[in-house]
Amino acid sequence: MSIKSWPSDSRPREKLLEQGAQHLADAELLALFIRTGQRGQSALDLARTWLAKTGGLRRLLQMSYPDASALPGLGLARFAELHAAKELVRRALGEELQRGETMRGFADAARLAQMHLRDLHTEVVLMMSFDARLRFIAVDELARGSAHCVNITPRHVVVKALERNAEGVVLAHNHPSGCKEPSQADIAFTRQVRDALSSMQMRLHDHILIADGPPVSIQALGY
Repeated sequence: MSIKSWPSDSRPREKLLEQGAQHLADAELLALFIRTGQRGQSALDLARTWLAKTGGLRRLLQMSYPDASALPGLGLARFAELHAAKELVRRALGEELQRGETMRGFADAARLAQMHLRDLHTEVVLMMSFDARLRFIAVDELARGSAHCVNITPRHVVVKALERNAEGVVLAHNHPSGCKEPSQADIAFTRQVRDALSSMQMRLHDHILIADGPPVSIQALGY
């Protein structure tokens, strides 16, 4: 049975318009993106199949095209559209902290870090720069490594902070493995950066780790 033959209050589009997008299940939202099904399967059937085979939305959006192309009905055009939608959401979230706006606390920095780093397959180090009144200046990618490590020195941080004329910075990096604990190398690097910035009359406000679960503040852990 096609979706068009369903009662109007059961169709994803009508349900969204009447009740709001927050009331739709993941499969229903995905069905709206898919739009049309294929022989013997509605768009909602395809959506449920994709989610069941991948383990959920997050894993679906992490897939490369060669892997995703094995899913029924997911060709190159739909793959491109899906990742374009993902990037639109990422950019919209990034507009929450604009140049000149004041960072209100850990949550602001963590949200920005998570937007840039979540679901990456390689380790990346970011730096967020702030002035003396904690007004946001910029976010910069300082280094990109492998799935398990990234090569960076405190000098990279200091040079970029001076370039940005920053009074303080927040570092962030990800663990593609999903490990939520900072490594000994992470802790040592954090302390080295703190000392290097302090010698230049700048401050390291925090170092945020993005892995599975909520963002982790290395400062809050007591290191």
